[in-house]
Amino acid sequence: MPQMGESIAEGTIVRWIKKIGDTVDRDEPLFEISTDKVDAEIPSPAAGVLTEIKVQEGETVPVNSVVALIGEAGSAADAKPQPATPSAPARASSSTVVAITDAPQKRPSPAAAPPPAHPPEAASHEEGRRQRSSPLVRRIAREHNIDVSAIHGSGLGGRVTKNDILGYVRENEGRSSIAESSRPESSLPGPGLIPDSRILIPSAPGDRREPLSVMRKKIAEHMIMSRRTSAHVHSVFHVNFSTVERIRQQKKAEYEQLGAKLTYMAFITRAVVTALRRFPIVNASLDGDTIVYKKDINIGIAVALESGLIVPVIKYADEKNLLGLSRAIADLAERARAKQLKPEDVQAGTFTITNPGQFGSQFGMPIINQPQLAILGVGTIEKRPIVIDDAIAIRTMAYLTLGYDHRVIDGATGDQFMAEIKQQIEHFDVSQA
Repeated sequence: MPQMGESIAEGTIVRWIKKIGDTVDRDEPLFEISTDKVDAEIPSPAAGVLTEIKVQEGETVPVNSVVALIGEAGSAADAKPQPATPSAPARASSSTVVAITDAPQKRPSPAAAPPPAHPPEAASHEEGRRQRSSPLVRRIAREHNIDVSAIHGSGLGGRVTKNDILGYVRENEGRSSIAESSRPESSLPGPGLIPDSRILIPSAPGDRREPLSVMRKKIAEHMIMSRRTSAHVHSVFHVNFSTVERIRQQKKAEYEQLGAKLTYMAFITRAVVTALRRFPIVNASLDGDTIVYKKDINIGIAVALESGLIVPVIKYADEKNLLGLSRAIADLAERARAKQLKPEDVQAGTFTITNPGQFGSQFGMPIINQPQLAILGVGTIEKRPIVIDDAIAIRTMAYLTLGYDHRVIDGATGDQFMAEIKQQIEHFDVSQA
């Protein structure tokens, strides 16, 4: 199970594209996953035959978990589920472990395995607990001395969710659901939780209920976590895009011949990169009580999908010119909508740009993409009447909104950062772009 972002701890297998016994080529799509960052098709790390699927569709497992085995070509005859036998380790040694991690997998030693530390019954019980819960749920259970197997989970296949374990903890502390519902704050979600709409919203004839997708549920949890983590503050600047619009019209045909579409987002990204160089605190992260200043400038560009929102990342954006940024933005957006993003495409972002203005929004108040410290929201770019030298003029204008973490970034710094972006856009120097 690949890690599709710094804050991602688990992922869900949505669909197996290949079946047991199928021949697969290296980099051929093998299975599809869903996390709060991205829905993506995961390519095979090796060529061979899919001999075993360890995680079924709909199951959620921690990142770096082994989800399948790929054997050598010609081993299709062995590509059927077999009961565990003493010779199984020997056969597995000739297979590729499909985990797709950021670091090399630690392979077991070929030496004989030591006898199990627990009797088979205990091992089976522990394995059952792991399959029915995430690492976070098991950690909470350990902290409160709770047996996960005693909880009836509300997730897929009886899986114990974070809501389930926290609700169980509250019940054990003597707070009944009736007492909770009588308090005004009872409808507020706990840390990282989604309010239970089945309690808050009764059904009426003709209503249709549809469960949240894995991606939608993860986004909801991630957004609540961000609001509870960062002290959100927003600054809004009105920016004149007339110079950018003139350059865009002049260069549009030239860029199309080079295979790139010159959009406003490329200009905005270029201006953001310049501002981040001047104000590195905005490109940082907070680790406990330590500020981590990032050497690289990696810009995440939010892409709206039918099922949610994902943020692919332009790596080393400060090393790209206007043409390079245009190509990178178009490539990431296209692959995101086609579910062709790779794990590294959504990792290591240091600053995010989101564009609600493409749908007509004047401006928004975006939520910070953890563990970053700031996010820029772009409002709709359109012609408006403004006052210039005591006269009314028509100019191409837009509102830009900076959401930032007030724990680390002061209002003065946030406004100076935005002033630099405004200056770069209104006086854009195409010769240096």
